[in-house]
Amino acid sequence: MSRFTITRRAVMGAALAAPSLAHAQTRRPLRVIVPFPPGGAVDSLGRILADRLAPVLDQQVVVDNRSGAGGLIGADAVAKAVPDGTTIGIIGAATLCAAPFLLPSMPFDVARDFRPVTQITDSAVIIAVGAPVAATRGWDSLAALLTWARANPGKFNISHAGVSTVSHLVTSALSKQAGVEFNMIPYRGGAQAANDMLSGTLDGSADLPSALIPLAEAGRVRLLGISSGQRLALLPNVPAFSETAGLAGMDVRSWNIILLPAGAPEAEAARLHGAIRQVAATAAFRDALRPLGYDAVTSESLAAAAALVRDETPRWRQLVEASGARVE
Repeated sequence: MSRFTITRRAVMGAALAAPSLAHAQTRRPLRVIVPFPPGGAVDSLGRILADRLAPVLDQQVVVDNRSGAGGLIGADAVAKAVPDGTTIGIIGAATLCAAPFLLPSMPFDVARDFRPVTQITDSAVIIAVGAPVAATRGWDSLAALLTWARANPGKFNISHAGVSTVSHLVTSALSKQAGVEFNMIPYRGGAQAANDMLSGTLDGSADLPSALIPLAEAGRVRLLGISSGQRLALLPNVPAFSETAGLAGMDVRSWNIILLPAGAPEAEAARLHGAIRQVAATAAFRDALRPLGYDAVTSESLAAAAALVRDETPRWRQLVEASGARVE
């Protein structure tokens, strides 16, 4: 091989690579706003997505934590970002669909200030009970638990994450539709609730899967039901609420969606939609989300993403009204 041949090939390779390098260098980084602090499930989701999205987009992707006010600060940062396609947010169902009916005022208008791109996760609230108390009282199903609770009004002690949270709204809705009286106890942290359930101080807990899956796998708690209308892929052996007599139609899912600020170019929205769906279709991404308690689910189109928020809002409004919750 001559020196001339090596040089010629090197020049040709550099010429072919130049447009791609120039493109990567000139496109501004994509900022992913996470509305919760580092270390939580949504933050982990954001970082997993960012790592896998960067090579697909041929663009730097950075995570920006904007925590506070139950997700509202981060969502507001997305709504007020420059609508040039370089800022997206991972925003949850409760922030978009429940908060407008819980708060006296909102810093943004959900229908006006966002361009939905795609759903990214699906999850739901689980009702779990300590394994020893379940064995003692015969709670081998959600139906058995509800039968016991009707016979013992106010004696089933169950934790939730605080008034107006998704676990509180789900527990309130379950109590109302099943015609039972729970003793609902707010906890600031899922870890303390889990410890009290394991010690017998609490009978059960309403929480998201990430807090309960490890305990169930260790045989320390029993998962009796999940609030989604059908079973989640990550928990195929946990019945949906709707499978229990008297709970038909219950379907409360704690999903996350990717949003751009309103006014972002449709071409950018379509580019991001395609890239995120490509990432979410991989087994590696789905496997990475399982410890977080998420199924990887995306929207078929931009229109379907917008429809998710629109169609879910009345359901969440009903949950808020049934719970009687209000945040002043």
